[in-house]
Amino acid sequence: MLDINGFVNTTNACNFFIVRKGEVWTSTGDYCMNGITRQKVIDLCRDNDIPVYERNYSLVDTYGADEAFLTGTFGAQTPVSEIDGRVIGNGNLGPITKRIQELYKDLIQRTCA
Repeated sequence: MLDINGFVNTTNACNFFIVRKGEVWTSTGDYCMNGITRQKVIDLCRDNDIPVYERNYSLVDTYGADEAFLTGTFGAQTPVSEIDGRVIGNGNLGPITKRIQELYKDLIQRTCA
């Protein structure tokens, strides 16, 4: 979904991220729910030297992404393979998204142990 200024923001129940050239981008959070899982992903990126930016970006930026994923309580980090009929990256789980999934799983296991 786009925010009131036309920038990519969120879905109706999840936060949206893209990966471009090794950088993780998510919206500024001005027009979306700032979910716990969203914040944990941002923190994990920062703590593990994965460049992460909260910024405004366009649908065109999204179409050209190497990877995309959603965050949410139930789905954790769910890869997105296609948007508006356009394949994102190679259409498969990307290496940055996979790394974030692993870091998140490790965080949950440490926290719940």
